[in-house]
Amino acid sequence: MGALPLARAWRGRRLARVPVVTLMPHSRCNCRCVMCDIWKANRNGTSLEQAAMDRLVEDFSALGVRWVVLSGGEALMHPNLWGLCAALKTLPLKITLLSSGLLLERHAADIVDWCDEVIVSLDGPEATHNRIRGIKGAYASLAAGVDALRRRRADYPVAARCVIQRGNFHELPAIVDAAKAIGLDSISFLGADLTSTAFNRPQAWAEGRVEEVGLAPAECDALDVAIDQLAASHGGDFAGRYIQESPARLRRISARYRAAHGMTPPPPVRCNAPWVSTVVEADGTVRPCFFHDPIGSLRDGTLPEILNGPVARSFRAALDVDSNPVCQRCVCSLKL
Repeated sequence: MGALPLARAWRGRRLARVPVVTLMPHSRCNCRCVMCDIWKANRNGTSLEQAAMDRLVEDFSALGVRWVVLSGGEALMHPNLWGLCAALKTLPLKITLLSSGLLLERHAADIVDWCDEVIVSLDGPEATHNRIRGIKGAYASLAAGVDALRRRRADYPVAARCVIQRGNFHELPAIVDAAKAIGLDSISFLGADLTSTAFNRPQAWAEGRVEEVGLAPAECDALDVAIDQLAASHGGDFAGRYIQESPARLRRISARYRAAHGMTPPPPVRCNAPWVSTVVEADGTVRPCFFHDPIGSLRDGTLPEILNGPVARSFRAALDVDSNPVCQRCVCSLKL
């Protein structure tokens, strides 16, 4: 058997262990972010039911899951989120909550009890954050929520994640300073997803929407200047990993925006997400990652059956992350 068939056999192997699962317990969202369309389907929102969660716990145990990331939508809008977390915590796993931050204050006690850490979305200083979120007072609610968590437990870990886009790329130092002002432990950055059908997009964005969120060619150069300025003004934050990426890593974001314009090839991809993780949506849809097409549904089988079924194995066998167009455009790769 030649090298290529061997590589395909490896890529299409059965998955005995899947250490990371991104779980979307609830599909609705309480923000109206410019770079996301999830909120546009709020009328048709779904929630993961307790019975489905109880079955998933058995699946997670069989797959050796050790880290569950609660995503969405906004997971805190689920009517019985803490019952789901209680079921998850019968296993020796870590729970990370991804949140817009609007409901942190209301649920602070339960979050500290059931979740091991929180990662909040931060789009900029107050005016910028509120504008991108589409919610008046979003920044104040986020700050109050972080304060409530810390009053429950002073060392409770809360970090920020920021999507760099047209509406905030020129404010990098102010974004870092806002994270510090709120009392967040660190901040990481990624680019906006401009091309996939993730985040409730029935089809890829039209050109006008891409231009609204993405960076124009000249703005890519301006982003590189902003990164250089951030490195000069916040060098200690890079050295101490308050800013999680290095300046060189941040420049991959401008490189991806340039690639979207066909100016340069996309940066090399380092990701093994489909072999070490999966995404389970609130309606039971299972994906190999956020951006690729579904490989099955929990309505039709258990999670191990879906991940090791013919559709999933054929997908992994054929997937070459270096050349696959979805992977090349991905903004948040995983490498374990």
